[in-house]
Amino acid sequence: MKKLFKKKNEKIGILGGTFDPAHKGHLEISKKAKQKYKLSYIIWAITKKNPFKKKSKIKLITRIKLAKKIIGINKFIKIKFFEDKIKSNKTIDLINHIKKKNKKLNIHFIMGADNLIQFHRWHKWKSISQKCNILVFDRQGYKKRSLKSITYKRLKQKNLKFIKFKKVNISSSQLR
Repeated sequence: MKKLFKKKNEKIGILGGTFDPAHKGHLEISKKAKQKYKLSYIIWAITKKNPFKKKSKIKLITRIKLAKKIIGINKFIKIKFFEDKIKSNKTIDLINHIKKKNKKLNIHFIMGADNLIQFHRWHKWKSISQKCNILVFDRQGYKKRSLKSITYKRLKQKNLKFIKFKKVNISSSQLR
């Protein structure tokens, strides 16, 4: 972790989630975000438990190992677990922790369109949108609902970008 967050004005991505399990879709949106926004690297911030879902089916250590396996040669992706260090699974606490290391860091928070639908229920969601750019990747069957979401209507296009890309029609729940 020492070498992360050092360059001033560095652009990074954060893709958070349970990665239960990590899959090709996570990898593809990471590649697209890196390329389109010229990110130095992307952190896959793995959480023990999503507050909006039931307990994960796969143990945390196994999910981390599977995530490392799926990224393969894509060394721009860093697999990290922060919760023990920051004593929280809240996105805003993770962003504050990372910003404390480098205040000039330009963070791009990456999510699927399904998460945008309920983003307004996240802890301090407005603060998240003020501290980083939000990159939303469309997912099969979610675009219409996400564009009508409270978050999309309130943030408009200010710090939120909808990313067009060749969708990978897969989800962690399908893999389980």
